[in-house]
Amino acid sequence: MSEDQITKPRPVAPKAKAKKRRQDDDGASRKRRKPAAYEEDEEYLDLDAGVNKKIALVDNLLLADHLAKKIRRFGTDLKPVELSQLDISPNCITDTTSFQKIRNLENLPEFLEQFADPKKLGEAPKQNGSPHTIMVTGAGLRAADLVRAVRKYQTKNSTIAKLFAKHIKLEESVQFLEKHRTGIAVGTPVRLSDLVDKSALKLDNLKRLVVDASHIDQKKRGIMDMKETMLPLARWLARPEFKERYADPENGLELLFY
Repeated sequence: MSEDQITKPRPVAPKAKAKKRRQDDDGASRKRRKPAAYEEDEEYLDLDAGVNKKIALVDNLLLADHLAKKIRRFGTDLKPVELSQLDISPNCITDTTSFQKIRNLENLPEFLEQFADPKKLGEAPKQNGSPHTIMVTGAGLRAADLVRAVRKYQTKNSTIAKLFAKHIKLEESVQFLEKHRTGIAVGTPVRLSDLVDKSALKLDNLKRLVVDASHIDQKKRGIMDMKETMLPLARWLARPEFKERYADPENGLELLFY
């Protein structure tokens, strides 16, 4: 038989390899694109102002959904029943989309005055350590900035309480609350919860909770963008003392996201 009559087998390996290579490339591409789900709001992140402008545009329905997604993103080690207990109903959240200005430190007093009686913001209940407003943020340095931003509401009968762990021991905060009348308290979720558990921070006269939600750091992260701050925040907002009052028509508690 001549060489011309011999049918040589067709090489298939290169095609198989090429197909596998295409699949690998597609897979790698999909893996690279996966984080885009958390980068879709990049256009709203104003790094110069340190503000996520998207927060100001979402109503209570979208905020409740946003919270639920963040809780499930970071609470992967929690059971379904534990996750559901952290959820906040849209009816519990005050819609603040009517506030049109950028949500930075300078405009914080104006925001508060739009949703509360300006005259009463500078007052304090007669009971020591029993504020009418509690502001919660993700870090001590940021809390200090917020304290300065609302300093105008401090009077001789109403002190702004600094309730965060940075440079302030828990016992020092307990002693401060026991000795001072305070209208507005500013703190971080864990420290605030610890003080409530110790009965130092009293909730009898509380009218509103304000979440420092729009602020972002140099890495474009806000209080709801990190596990170490989002889960403590969720646990703070979902305390039974708050949940039973959010929708109470007689002794209601406002939940505002700034």
